[in-house]
Amino acid sequence: MATNLDAQCKQCRRAGEKLFLKGERCSSPKCALVKRNTAPGFHGAASKGRRRVSDYGQQLAEKQKVRRYYNLMEKQFRITFERAKKKSGDAGKNFLKMLEMRLDNTVFRLGFAVSRFEARQVVGHGHLLVNGKKVDIPSYQVKEGDVISIRERSLKNAFFKKALERKVDERPSWLSWNNAEKKAKVLHEPADTDLPANFNVQVIIEYYSK
Repeated sequence: MATNLDAQCKQCRRAGEKLFLKGERCSSPKCALVKRNTAPGFHGAASKGRRRVSDYGQQLAEKQKVRRYYNLMEKQFRITFERAKKKSGDAGKNFLKMLEMRLDNTVFRLGFAVSRFEARQVVGHGHLLVNGKKVDIPSYQVKEGDVISIRERSLKNAFFKKALERKVDERPSWLSWNNAEKKAKVLHEPADTDLPANFNVQVIIEYYSK
């Protein structure tokens, strides 16, 4: 399973905004963007502002930002885009919906993990069941009606005990959580209001259309 080993805080500084790659740290004063809101490297620190970039540079930066946000390698990201483009409807919205409905992102949205990187590990280590069957593929696409649960023996693990005790302020409208049964259900595809509003998907479409 390919993994992005780039320094996570530097990725946020490069994007110029929080990508929430390190969980709780991103919401604390220790966040790199709070302490040092400049691009990484000597020239980033020395410059007074972010330099102007070309249209291609903007498209590339937006693509990289979304890719890093969902913790994907380039090949995975491109494959998802190509599949979204073949579906009927708005290609940009289809793309974001497919990214949101990856199993690792769903686990993150449910609050089982503090970051998508951690969620990817949870899935890869085989702790989850989808409709009663073990699924250890982070890119697995959940669909309406799917029931997601934690394996019984994994529930005894200290990691999941802590995860289930963690307060989740708000889960997206397309997911429901039954705390008594320790099960989640996919109610429907993410609505437009459930999709991240800080992404310009159109420039990503333009980038891959070249």
